[in-house]
Amino acid sequence: MTSRIEDETVLPGIHKPMFALGAYLQQSNIEEHLLHLLSMRVSQINGCAYCLAMHARDLRHVGEREDRIAVLSAWRETTWFTERERAALAWAEALTTLPNREVPDAVFELARSQFSEKDLADLTLEVIAINGWNRINIAFHNPPQPFTIEAKEALVSV
Repeated sequence: MTSRIEDETVLPGIHKPMFALGAYLQQSNIEEHLLHLLSMRVSQINGCAYCLAMHARDLRHVGEREDRIAVLSAWRETTWFTERERAALAWAEALTTLPNREVPDAVFELARSQFSEKDLADLTLEVIAINGWNRINIAFHNPPQPFTIEAKEALVSV
């Protein structure tokens, strides 16, 4: 696949505000690994190869288990995710897909049981941000960047 943008000087204009969202979120109370899990899950839903490769690498970098990365798209089918993670993943999926053009009350109540109002607002911004990045990368055919696992000790054993 070839990138649709030949003049790369146009991209920084849209990247700058997107990076600002990321900088804000890095200062939030939301755990770094959880932000990456949400980004990975939303990118799976949207089919963004660029973001999937990047967030898989980021998750490995913060010590995420390989088995959890592998089953993330089926997180409901395993007990490997905490209640807090499950609430955040359900929130991210509902915001990304907007079933019936709404976030179901049950999903809100579950998220609210695990997160403060401020944290829930920050989770929402994270989902908005990764959906935006997915759309930018998909629209312009930005290819994923290959990566390697630098050290076996970076992987957390089961």
